[in-house]
Amino acid sequence: MQIGILGTGMVGRALTEGFLRTGHDVSMGTRDVHETMVRQLDGTPASMAEWLAQNPSVALADFASVAGAADVVVNATNGSATLAALTVAGAANLAGKVLLDVAVPLDFSKGFPPTLTVKDTDSLGEQVQRAFPETRVVKSLNTMNASVMANPGVLPEPTTVFLSGDDPDAKATVAGLLGEFGWTDILDLGDITTARGPEMWLPLWLRVMGAVGGPMFNLRIVR
Repeated sequence: MQIGILGTGMVGRALTEGFLRTGHDVSMGTRDVHETMVRQLDGTPASMAEWLAQNPSVALADFASVAGAADVVVNATNGSATLAALTVAGAANLAGKVLLDVAVPLDFSKGFPPTLTVKDTDSLGEQVQRAFPETRVVKSLNTMNASVMANPGVLPEPTTVFLSGDDPDAKATVAGLLGEFGWTDILDLGDITTARGPEMWLPLWLRVMGAVGGPMFNLRIVR
């Protein structure tokens, strides 16, 4: 399967490595290919150029090219820039496709810890689905650190990943991809409005991270 990742940050790279490991072809989208190649990302010592040298099968292109060529598109952009990034990717390029939305609508305007730009009565997942009605949006993987998303086995016990979306076939496609990553407890919450809950997990996630001293944890729904 051809996977198109929109976003070249920590989340985009972690998911790209996961999809490569599970046998998929991956391209990564960025607003400005030249800028992405030369700037430092996420405060990490390795530049994007160095990361691509370590992953030579990954093609880097603009958002529209990546979305147009993909079977499944992954939104790994900053939540505050998601709608603008998807607009650049192009509604025609996204029409009919599964869009796995992993973004969190973070608001850093008042510093750290961030709040949410949308909550309670709406969600970023819903905003994306409304803006791109012909795209089959599935919200998932936004309740854990990037290093856990594509490699749940890094945690000592199985944990839970959620799905929200209006299209059952799209959710089945995403569930299959998650299963390839190693997820065994995949909980379908329902339609896209249920994305509100996982997105609003952020405030507690931040406090748990502070209490346990790091981001290597996840929810487990015992039932």
